Order: sequence, then structure tokens, then C-alpha cells
Amino acid sequence: MTVRYGHPAGQATPEDTSAASVGTAAGLEVIPLAALRAASRSGGTGPDRPQRPACHHLLTLSSGTLRPTVDFTVYDVGPGAWLWARPGQVLQWGDLTHAEGTVIVFERDVPDPATARATGLDDPHARVLRTPEAGDAVSLRAAGDHLRHEFLGRGGLPADAHAAVLRHLLDVLILRVAHLDTPGDPHQEPGETFLRFRAAVERDFARTRRVDDYAVALGYSTRTLSRATLDAVGVGAKEFVDRRVVLEAKRLLAHTDLAAARIAGLLGFSSATNFAKYFHQRAGQAPIAFRTAVRGEGPPGA
Repeated sequence: MTVRYGHPAGQATPEDTSAASVGTAAGLEVIPLAALRAASRSGGTGPDRPQRPACHHLLTLSSGTLRPTVDFTVYDVGPGAWLWARPGQVLQWGDLTHAEGTVIVFERDVPDPATARATGLDDPHARVLRTPEAGDAVSLRAAGDHLRHEFLGRGGLPADAHAAVLRHLLDVLILRVAHLDTPGDPHQEPGETFLRFRAAVERDFARTRRVDDYAVALGYSTRTLSRATLDAVGVGAKEFVDRRVVLEAKRLLAHTDLAAARIAGLLGFSSATNFAKYFHQRAGQAPIAFRTAVRGEGPPGA
């Protein structure tokens, strides 16, 4: 397994600038969970160790169960389900001993631009876990099997043609995954006001946490933003901004060894004390206690 992890090209921290490299000409790799287990053991880092890959990770199981964590939310993955962790999200695999399956890792620029648009490839808010109904499951299994088969052998193709075939097969697979409707989970597209606000928060949360600033920049009233956000995600605009700031703080605490004072500065706080107070009020723990707990280095709150 040759995947090399780096930091994503995130907007909150100057450290998140190194590109990922999968290590194959096609820019993608198909990895059995057995290989992931072996790599975890040989590398001396447990599968629960937080990582923040700069590549997409698409997981499906053939047997058993797995409870990976993506951005500090645990997902129950069984056979046939598809879990998609995107660049910049913090990923923890959990206990890998009770499942078999495949992880497809691919770089950001591998899918065709039209596929990237159609799948919302760069959408940081896209659904992480999808469980297909029977008909979709058959098509997805076939698409995944075809990609895995081609990855394992060129079938007489020259290297450049083989890479092109892999990219096309990946396009087919992620188009199917991205357009799955999970049973019992009706999907409703958010309104334009919320989408504009969400994009502005994603861009500027490290610069300002004031809803007034977003309202002025977008040409809305604060009341309009709060109403649109409440309708879309069930919380007000200020809570939405705060959750995004806390998420980035958690990512940095989990994945880097940066001091809390450095993280405070990157997230726009005037002091480490103000950051610690803000984080504790919203996460229920001091920043360093959260880091210790999420890395499994001691009991929560230690």
C-alpha cells in the first residue's frame, strides 16, 4: 500500500497545504482492509489514530461490521453500505479486525471535471454514509468489482490506457454512490440563501464569527440568515458558525501537535484563553483534554 497522507488544502491553516500522492499513475488505489490492517500494525499507529488525509476515501464492506469515525461522528457500516470520507475530514478507522472489504483512495483531481460537478466532489457537507436499496446495491457491487479487477491487472493494456480505464471506472462508481437515496432519509436541497451563507462561513469562519458580518457581505438581514439556516439544518446562524469553528478546532487538535495558542491564532481568537473558554463552552472539554481523549492517550477530561 503506497498511499501517503498529507494535509489537505484547507483554508483555515497554512499547514494544510501539502498535496496528497497515492503513488500510482492513475492517482487511485484499491486497498483491501486486510492490507490496511497490516499497514496499521507495521506502521506502529493504531487504526483509531486520527488522520486527516488529503485524498478521498471510499469504503465498502463485503462482510462484518466496522465503526469508523469521520469528523468525530461514529458511523455503523455493514456489508453493502458506502462510506465516503473527503479531503480535510478527520478519519479514524476503529477496530478493523471484524470486517473485510475495500477502501478506494483517490486524489482530488482524478475524476473528470464533469463527474466532479455531478457528484459534488468538493462539497465538505456531503453525506458521509449511504446505504443502497437492493437494485442500486447490485449496480454498485458490479461497479466496485470491475474497478477492483482492473486495478489488480492491466489485462494487456499499456500503462497510460490502464490509468485511463481506472479513472473512467472510478467516475462510474462515484456517480452511482453520490446519487444514492438512502431508504427512510428523504433528501431536500437547501435554499439559495442558506447555500450562500454556508459557502461564506466555509470561506471566512477563521476571520469572523459574527453573523452580522456575513449578513452585510451577503446582503441579507441577520434574521433572514437565521431563518434560512434554521429551516435547512435546524439551528440558528450563530450556532452554525460556532459549530464550524469548533469542528476546525477539533480537527487541528486531533491531527496536529500545534499548541492551543497557535490554533487560537489560526482560528482568529485574540488569545489562547479566549479560545479555551469558547471551546470548553461548546465542546464540554478543554482543548488539550479533547486532544488527549480523541487520540486515546488517556481518559476523557484528563
